[in-house]
Amino acid sequence: MPLIGNEPAREALAAAMRNGNLHHAWLIAGPEGVGKGSFARAAALRMLSEAAGRDHLAPGWDVPAESQTVHLVDAGAHPDYRELVRLPKDPDKPDEALARSITIAQVRSLQALFATKPSFSPRRVIVIDAIDDLERGGANALLKNLEEPPAGTIFLLVSHAPGRLLPTIRSRCRLLRFEALSDGDVAEILHAQLPDASGSEIAALVKAGEGSPGRALGFAGLDIAAIEAEMVALAETGDPSNQIRARLAKLLGAKAAQPRYEAFLERAPSFIAERAKALSGDALRTALDAYAAARELGGAATGLSLDASATVFEMSGILARLGRA
Repeated sequence: MPLIGNEPAREALAAAMRNGNLHHAWLIAGPEGVGKGSFARAAALRMLSEAAGRDHLAPGWDVPAESQTVHLVDAGAHPDYRELVRLPKDPDKPDEALARSITIAQVRSLQALFATKPSFSPRRVIVIDAIDDLERGGANALLKNLEEPPAGTIFLLVSHAPGRLLPTIRSRCRLLRFEALSDGDVAEILHAQLPDASGSEIAALVKAGEGSPGRALGFAGLDIAAIEAEMVALAETGDPSNQIRARLAKLLGAKAAQPRYEAFLERAPSFIAERAKALSGDALRTALDAYAAARELGGAATGLSLDASATVFEMSGILARLGRA
């Protein structure tokens, strides 16, 4: 994604680079899907390119696509760059499910790198996306490197939930706080990523994204606008005849509709939360109870593999409570 939004955080790192005051570890923290990983990679490219001194660099974060730094990083062959992410469970099926964690073995694999000097310049960069995914043992192994950083090494650590990290890791890092993006910024990114999407689809994706372009893009191609319209109808009419509930259960309960079913379950709690902002009194209490019920049902549906049609029917009933308050 293009680097849009969160200028104060990006400028803080740029200023440290300009002033020669680049701390060895930076915690890039904030909501998921707001561009933290994209920024970490862009910053790594810029740091490596600047240190090597081989490219003509314009102000900002861009590095020429034809530069050696870009080519080597894209090929996974830059000797001074490493990126730790969750790996596929099956190495022969890289597009399928990922492992639950970044393993201690992945962290330990860095030690051979740290035993040598950087190859192309005095600097090397390690990106971990996300550090929240580290196994406990991996976090402890990384801590040793943060406490005694290898010469010339910069760590860029992406975190969606920094409060869950070891306090000793947080204390070794400078914090770059990323926030949810404005609707205008999300729309700009969506237009760039989805040039063929209609205006109504972009508008629905912006609403569903809640300030997260990554989250919004996860709903792309699922006709989220139609799902949103059905949720509005449930919330405004209460669906006294259960016609909307039955229609949605049939539409989203089919096996082929699994992605839209999952999108519906993910979107429902936040939809209720948005409606609750305009309510008060008994209506607000009803909405808050509905929000809790929707969160619980969504979690159970994912963890327990509940029947899809029955789950959609029940979730639709929770949304319909808003129209009966």
